[in-house]
Amino acid sequence: MKMLKTALLGTAIAAVAGTSALADGHACAIDAGRLSIIGNEFPAIQSVSAAALECAAGADETASNLTADHQTLNVAGMSGNPAEYTSAIVANSSIVALINEDVIQPLDALVAEYGADIPAHQLITVDGKIMAVAFMANAQHLVYRKDVLEQIGMDAPTSYEGVLEAAEKIRAEGIMENPVGGAYAAGWNLAQEFTNMYIGTGGQFFEPGTANVSINNAQGVEALEMMKALTAYMNPDYLTHDSNATSAEWEAGNVALMNMWGSRTGVLMDDEGAEEVVYSNTAVGGPLTVGDSGTPATTLWWDGWTVAKNISDADAAATFQALAHATSPALLNDETMSQAVWLMDGFESQPVNEGVLASEYNRGAPIYRRRKGIVVPPCVRSRT
Repeated sequence: MKMLKTALLGTAIAAVAGTSALADGHACAIDAGRLSIIGNEFPAIQSVSAAALECAAGADETASNLTADHQTLNVAGMSGNPAEYTSAIVANSSIVALINEDVIQPLDALVAEYGADIPAHQLITVDGKIMAVAFMANAQHLVYRKDVLEQIGMDAPTSYEGVLEAAEKIRAEGIMENPVGGAYAAGWNLAQEFTNMYIGTGGQFFEPGTANVSINNAQGVEALEMMKALTAYMNPDYLTHDSNATSAEWEAGNVALMNMWGSRTGVLMDDEGAEEVVYSNTAVGGPLTVGDSGTPATTLWWDGWTVAKNISDADAAATFQALAHATSPALLNDETMSQAVWLMDGFESQPVNEGVLASEYNRGAPIYRRRKGIVVPPCVRSRT
């Protein structure tokens, strides 16, 4: 049974926050092999992919498929021989299917040959083998409109109960009809929102000491009731809204409160895609709570890259070197610094990162773990 060892995340954030930039030690002169990336499509991953493709410009072949459907494509695309994709960009959850289907390779030999300067806190090990290189941390947290809350005379809520109170006032005063946003699209997004909310109630996913699922209980009902209450203030089409659609609703000025990924907030706070009244009043808060458990209704994540198993040694070397360069301090600049809580040396925290950092430090959100596709919330927060 495969279990991801994500204990490094807390110290990874602590190790990089506020450090000064270091020189890039990764060579970027790839003139052979193949690089083909599949991954999600938010800005941080777009930057990593672009840097890797630029690094491998002299390789035999380069390609990138960044899509919200990556989890339905990566296993099939890496199962052929040779694999269509030489790397999948993954997170805590999505790496599990690749390991279980045996389509990615251990990176120990490649790290020894090409990655001696990759910090240890970026190396993800599973059963003692390096299976991925992490490059960013992520979490979901509150995003809110400062001006709208000022209009109703409320501070930024810290709980979902507070969100409901604020939403009712916003609607009652005719400011917005559906002021709450959420990535409630049927499927993975909705399941993740339940996971967050259930953890926030203090619920445990398994009976102690067993593999028996335990969500049909008072905490499960509490989580569903809160999710249902929130939907009363959402766009009626909320079951079709993933992170992209929810972000579009925000930039259109239709939403004032939402639980959103830290990696998505940078584009909500820049001056593209929205009127000034929207982006200039967009602010981030910490993770929300629900009920009286005191546990944040969110989880901590890492994103990283892998190398396919069914590829040639030349393709593996090109892929590793290009992505090692793309997730080194060379990536960090004024444009990219605010896109994520980067795990590379040289990351300097930006205002947009405060929600993710609050999830780690101020509220102590649990780390998201999965075992054979089943959510396994940790019993304790362990650190390396």
